Amino acid sequence: MHCDGLTVGQASARLGVTVRALHHWDEIGLARPSLRTAAGYRLYTTGDLERLHRVVVYRELGLGLDRIGALLDATTTDVAGTLRAQRAHVAARIERLRRLSAGLDRMIEAQERGPLLSAEEQAAVFGPGWDPDWPSEARRRYGGTTQWQQYAEGAAARGPEEWQAVTEAMAGFERDLGEAMDAGVVPGGPEADRLVDRHREVFAPYFPLTRRMQVCLGRRFETDPGFAAHYDGIRPGLAAWFRRLIDAGARAHGIDPDTATWE
Repeated sequence: MHCDGLTVGQASARLGVTVRALHHWDEIGLARPSLRTAAGYRLYTTGDLERLHRVVVYRELGLGLDRIGALLDATTTDVAGTLRAQRAHVAARIERLRRLSAGLDRMIEAQERGPLLSAEEQAAVFGPGWDPDWPSEARRRYGGTTQWQQYAEGAAARGPEEWQAVTEAMAGFERDLGEAMDAGVVPGGPEADRLVDRHREVFAPYFPLTRRMQVCLGRRFETDPGFAAHYDGIRPGLAAWFRRLIDAGARAHGIDPDTATWE
Protein backbone atom coordinates (compact mmCIF):
# COMPACT_ATOMS: atom_id res chain seq x y z
CA MET A 1 0.00 0.00 0.00
CA HIS A 2 1.23 3.50 -0.80
CA CYS A 3 2.50 5.20 2.35
CA ASP A 4 0.65 8.44 1.52
CA GLY A 5 -2.71 6.87 0.97
CA LEU A 6 -5.78 5.74 2.87
CA THR A 7 -8.30 3.25 1.57
CA VAL A 8 -11.95 4.18 1.27
CA GLY A 9 -12.69 2.35 4.51
CA GLN A 10 -9.88 4.10 6.36
CA ALA A 11 -10.92 7.51 5.02
CA SER A 12 -14.50 6.76 6.02
CA ALA A 13 -13.45 6.02 9.59
CA ARG A 14 -11.14 9.04 9.72
CA LEU A 15 -13.81 11.50 8.56
CA GLY A 16 -16.88 9.93 10.16
CA VAL A 17 -18.79 9.52 6.89
CA THR A 18 -20.05 6.39 5.18
CA VAL A 19 -18.19 4.50 2.48
CA ARG A 20 -21.28 4.93 0.34
CA ALA A 21 -20.99 8.73 0.63
CA LEU A 22 -17.32 8.62 -0.39
CA HIS A 23 -18.16 6.47 -3.42
CA HIS A 24 -20.92 8.92 -4.39
CA TRP A 25 -18.65 11.94 -4.08
CA ASP A 26 -16.10 10.11 -6.20
CA GLU A 27 -18.70 9.30 -8.89
CA ILE A 28 -19.89 12.89 -9.21
CA GLY A 29 -16.36 14.29 -9.22
CA LEU A 30 -16.71 16.14 -5.95
CA ALA A 31 -13.79 14.49 -4.14
CA ARG A 32 -11.83 11.74 -5.86
CA PRO A 33 -8.91 9.64 -4.52
CA SER A 34 -5.71 10.49 -6.38
CA LEU A 35 -3.75 7.27 -6.03
CA ARG A 36 -4.17 3.60 -6.80
CA THR A 37 -2.48 0.54 -5.41
CA ALA A 38 -0.86 -2.04 -7.65
CA ALA A 39 -4.04 -4.05 -7.28
CA GLY A 40 -6.15 -1.13 -8.51
CA TYR A 41 -7.58 0.01 -5.16
CA ARG A 42 -8.04 3.76 -4.85
CA LEU A 43 -6.23 5.68 -2.15
CA TYR A 44 -6.81 9.12 -0.66
CA THR A 45 -3.78 11.36 -0.25
CA THR A 46 -3.32 14.04 2.42
CA GLY A 47 -4.54 16.63 -0.09
CA ASP A 48 -7.58 14.46 -0.90
CA LEU A 49 -8.42 14.19 2.80
CA GLU A 50 -8.21 17.96 3.20
CA ARG A 51 -10.71 18.37 0.36
CA LEU A 52 -12.95 15.72 1.89
CA HIS A 53 -12.77 17.48 5.24
CA ARG A 54 -14.01 20.69 3.60
CA VAL A 55 -16.85 18.75 2.03
CA VAL A 56 -17.84 17.43 5.44
CA VAL A 57 -17.70 20.90 7.01
CA TYR A 58 -19.78 22.47 4.25
CA ARG A 59 -22.34 19.67 4.50
CA GLU A 60 -22.69 20.30 8.22
CA LEU A 61 -23.35 23.94 7.40
CA GLY A 62 -26.30 22.85 5.30
CA LEU A 63 -24.89 23.40 1.82
CA GLY A 64 -25.89 21.13 -1.05
CA LEU A 65 -23.33 19.10 -2.96
CA ASP A 66 -23.59 21.27 -6.08
CA ARG A 67 -22.88 24.38 -4.00
CA ILE A 68 -20.04 22.62 -2.22
CA GLY A 69 -18.41 21.67 -5.51
CA ALA A 70 -18.44 25.30 -6.63
CA LEU A 71 -17.03 26.47 -3.30
CA LEU A 72 -14.15 24.03 -3.32
CA ASP A 73 -12.81 25.61 -6.48
CA ALA A 74 -13.87 29.21 -5.79
CA THR A 75 -11.73 32.18 -4.83
CA THR A 76 -11.44 33.22 -1.18
CA THR A 77 -13.75 36.19 -1.80
CA ASP A 78 -16.42 33.96 -3.34
CA VAL A 79 -16.19 31.54 -0.42
CA ALA A 80 -16.54 34.32 2.16
CA GLY A 81 -19.61 35.72 0.44
CA THR A 82 -21.27 32.34 0.20
CA LEU A 83 -20.53 31.56 3.84
CA ARG A 84 -21.96 34.90 4.93
CA ALA A 85 -25.17 34.10 3.04
CA GLN A 86 -25.26 30.65 4.60
CA ARG A 87 -24.71 32.17 8.05
CA ALA A 88 -27.77 34.39 7.52
CA HIS A 89 -29.76 31.32 6.46
CA VAL A 90 -28.63 29.41 9.55
CA ALA A 91 -29.50 32.37 11.81
CA ALA A 92 -33.00 32.49 10.34
CA ARG A 93 -33.37 28.77 10.85
CA ILE A 94 -32.22 29.09 14.47
CA GLU A 95 -34.86 31.76 15.05
CA ARG A 96 -37.53 29.50 13.54
CA LEU A 97 -36.40 26.67 15.79
CA ARG A 98 -36.42 29.01 18.79
CA ARG A 99 -40.04 29.92 18.05
CA LEU A 100 -40.87 26.25 17.56
CA SER A 101 -39.26 25.42 20.90
CA ALA A 102 -41.26 28.15 22.63
CA GLY A 103 -44.42 26.85 20.98
CA LEU A 104 -43.66 23.33 22.19
CA ASP A 105 -43.12 24.65 25.72
CA ARG A 106 -46.55 26.29 25.59
CA MET A 107 -48.11 23.12 24.20
CA ILE A 108 -46.61 21.01 26.97
CA GLU A 109 -47.76 23.46 29.62
CA ALA A 110 -51.26 23.60 28.12
CA GLN A 111 -51.45 19.79 28.09
CA GLU A 112 -50.58 19.81 31.77
CA ARG A 113 -52.75 22.63 33.05
CA GLY A 114 -55.11 23.98 30.38
CA PRO A 115 -55.42 27.78 29.94
CA LEU A 116 -52.03 29.48 30.12
CA LEU A 117 -53.34 32.29 32.28
CA SER A 118 -52.45 33.44 35.76
CA ALA A 119 -55.04 33.08 38.52
CA GLU A 120 -55.76 36.80 38.23
CA GLU A 121 -56.18 36.59 34.45
CA GLN A 122 -58.50 33.59 34.79
CA ALA A 123 -60.68 35.46 37.29
CA ALA A 124 -60.83 38.49 34.99
CA VAL A 125 -61.65 36.44 31.87
CA PHE A 126 -63.93 33.73 33.24
CA GLY A 127 -65.59 35.66 36.04
CA PRO A 128 -65.61 35.41 39.84
CA GLY A 129 -67.40 32.06 39.75
CA TRP A 130 -64.52 30.41 37.93
CA ASP A 131 -62.71 27.68 39.84
CA PRO A 132 -58.98 27.79 38.94
CA ASP A 133 -58.72 24.12 39.94
CA TRP A 134 -61.17 23.10 37.22
CA PRO A 135 -58.54 22.58 34.45
CA SER A 136 -56.50 20.30 36.73
CA GLU A 137 -59.59 18.30 37.63
CA ALA A 138 -60.61 18.12 33.97
CA ARG A 139 -57.16 16.85 33.01
CA ARG A 140 -57.35 14.13 35.67
CA ARG A 141 -60.70 13.01 34.28
CA TYR A 142 -60.23 13.56 30.56
CA GLY A 143 -56.47 13.90 30.00
CA GLY A 144 -56.31 10.73 27.91
CA THR A 145 -59.09 11.76 25.51
CA THR A 146 -58.89 13.27 22.05
CA GLN A 147 -61.01 16.18 23.24
CA TRP A 148 -58.52 17.14 25.95
CA GLN A 149 -55.73 17.11 23.38
CA GLN A 150 -57.77 19.39 21.11
CA TYR A 151 -58.64 21.66 24.02
CA ALA A 152 -54.99 21.90 25.10
CA GLU A 153 -53.80 22.65 21.57
CA GLY A 154 -56.23 25.55 21.39
CA ALA A 155 -55.33 26.74 24.88
CA ALA A 156 -51.65 26.87 23.96
CA ALA A 157 -52.38 29.44 21.25
CA ARG A 158 -54.65 31.74 23.29
CA GLY A 159 -53.85 34.68 25.46
CA PRO A 160 -56.22 36.67 27.68
CA GLU A 161 -57.78 38.56 24.74
CA GLU A 162 -58.55 35.37 22.81
CA TRP A 163 -60.04 33.71 25.88
CA GLN A 164 -62.08 36.82 26.53
CA ALA A 165 -63.57 36.56 23.03
CA VAL A 166 -64.40 32.88 23.60
CA THR A 167 -66.04 33.66 26.94
CA GLU A 168 -68.04 36.58 25.54
CA ALA A 169 -69.30 34.49 22.62
CA MET A 170 -70.59 31.81 25.02
CA ALA A 171 -72.10 34.40 27.35
CA GLY A 172 -73.89 36.04 24.43
CA PHE A 173 -75.25 32.69 23.32
CA GLU A 174 -76.52 31.84 26.81
CA ARG A 175 -78.17 35.25 27.07
CA ASP A 176 -79.97 34.69 23.76
CA LEU A 177 -80.88 31.16 24.87
CA GLY A 178 -82.65 32.51 27.93
CA GLU A 179 -84.47 35.12 25.86
CA ALA A 180 -85.57 32.44 23.39
CA MET A 181 -87.06 30.43 26.23
CA ASP A 182 -88.91 33.52 27.44
CA ALA A 183 -90.19 34.08 23.89
CA GLY A 184 -91.65 30.57 23.77
CA VAL A 185 -89.35 29.15 21.08
CA VAL A 186 -90.48 25.60 20.32
CA PRO A 187 -88.01 22.66 20.25
CA GLY A 188 -87.60 21.49 16.68
CA GLY A 189 -88.56 24.83 15.18
CA PRO A 190 -86.29 26.94 12.94
CA GLU A 191 -85.18 29.30 15.72
CA ALA A 192 -84.48 26.38 18.06
CA ASP A 193 -82.41 24.64 15.39
CA ARG A 194 -80.40 27.83 14.83
CA LEU A 195 -79.64 27.99 18.54
CA VAL A 196 -78.55 24.36 18.59
CA ASP A 197 -76.22 24.96 15.64
CA ARG A 198 -74.90 28.14 17.21
CA HIS A 199 -74.13 26.27 20.42
CA ARG A 200 -71.78 23.95 18.56
CA GLU A 201 -70.13 26.98 16.93
CA VAL A 202 -69.44 28.84 20.17
CA PHE A 203 -68.31 25.60 21.83
CA ALA A 204 -65.86 24.77 19.01
CA PRO A 205 -62.92 26.73 20.51
CA TYR A 206 -62.81 24.11 23.26
CA PHE A 207 -63.03 21.15 20.85
CA PRO A 208 -65.21 20.16 17.87
CA LEU A 209 -68.65 19.05 19.01
CA THR A 210 -70.60 16.60 16.86
CA ARG A 211 -74.38 16.33 17.14
CA ARG A 212 -74.10 13.04 19.05
CA MET A 213 -71.61 14.59 21.45
CA GLN A 214 -73.92 17.57 21.82
CA VAL A 215 -76.74 15.23 22.84
CA CYS A 216 -74.51 13.71 25.52
CA LEU A 217 -73.56 17.17 26.70
CA GLY A 218 -77.24 18.16 26.80
CA ARG A 219 -77.91 15.26 29.18
CA ARG A 220 -75.18 16.54 31.47
CA PHE A 221 -76.61 20.06 31.36
CA GLU A 222 -79.79 18.69 32.86
CA THR A 223 -78.48 16.00 35.23
CA ASP A 224 -75.13 17.32 36.44
CA PRO A 225 -75.72 19.56 39.49
CA GLY A 226 -73.03 22.07 38.45
CA PHE A 227 -74.24 22.44 34.87
CA ALA A 228 -77.90 22.47 35.89
CA ALA A 229 -77.27 25.19 38.47
CA HIS A 230 -75.46 27.28 35.86
CA TYR A 231 -78.23 27.11 33.24
CA ASP A 232 -81.10 27.28 35.71
CA GLY A 233 -79.39 30.31 37.20
CA ILE A 234 -79.88 32.04 33.84
CA ARG A 235 -83.54 30.98 33.67
CA PRO A 236 -85.34 28.47 35.89
CA GLY A 237 -85.79 25.27 33.90
CA LEU A 238 -83.37 26.34 31.15
CA ALA A 239 -81.19 23.23 31.47
CA ALA A 240 -84.07 20.83 30.74
CA TRP A 241 -85.47 23.10 28.01
CA PHE A 242 -82.09 23.38 26.30
CA ARG A 243 -81.75 19.60 26.35
CA ARG A 244 -85.11 19.31 24.58
CA LEU A 245 -83.87 21.69 21.87
CA ILE A 246 -80.73 19.61 21.39
CA ASP A 247 -82.63 16.32 21.28
CA ALA A 248 -85.14 17.66 18.76
CA GLY A 249 -82.35 18.89 16.53
CA ALA A 250 -80.64 15.51 16.72
CA ARG A 251 -83.81 13.67 15.72
CA ALA A 252 -84.15 15.92 12.68
CA HIS A 253 -80.74 14.61 11.59
CA GLY A 254 -81.56 10.94 12.14
CA ILE A 255 -80.00 10.62 15.59
CA ASP A 256 -81.82 8.87 18.44
CA PRO A 257 -81.03 10.93 21.56
CA ASP A 258 -81.75 7.93 23.79
CA THR A 259 -78.92 5.89 22.26
CA ALA A 260 -76.45 8.61 21.26
CA THR A 261 -72.93 8.09 22.63
CA TRP A 262 -69.82 10.24 22.93
CA GLU A 263 -67.55 10.10 19.90
